[in-house]
Amino acid sequence: MKVATIILRILLGLVFLAFGLNKLHTFFPTGPMPTGPAGEFIGVMVATKYFAIVGFLEALGGLLLVGNRFVPLGLTILAPIIVNIFLTGLLMDNHGIPMAGAVTAVWLFMFWRYKNNFTPLFEAKARTIDG
Repeated sequence: MKVATIILRILLGLVFLAFGLNKLHTFFPTGPMPTGPAGEFIGVMVATKYFAIVGFLEALGGLLLVGNRFVPLGLTILAPIIVNIFLTGLLMDNHGIPMAGAVTAVWLFMFWRYKNNFTPLFEAKARTIDG
């Protein structure tokens, strides 16, 4: 299980590092822009520079996973991005569902493997610094 965790952590990190950097400076060839709501959504995200911020956060989360430093923070940064990728694929462009499902599954596995780092988030009564 430890080897699978290492492999999947690095794989997930590389995916987000590469595609995040690609949003900042395109080095992968891009296909045609999707049509309909998905195309409009991506167009607005690019025009407002929102895509660049998402790319930076993807690259940061990916770098934290690949570097094996602050892995729970990297998973936390990537969680809302993965939800957005999954929902965009589900609601606007069904072609992205397989990749979104795979990324979600790997993220859930990593979350489960690092679950001890997240248990304080699920406490009903939060603790303060002074007790």
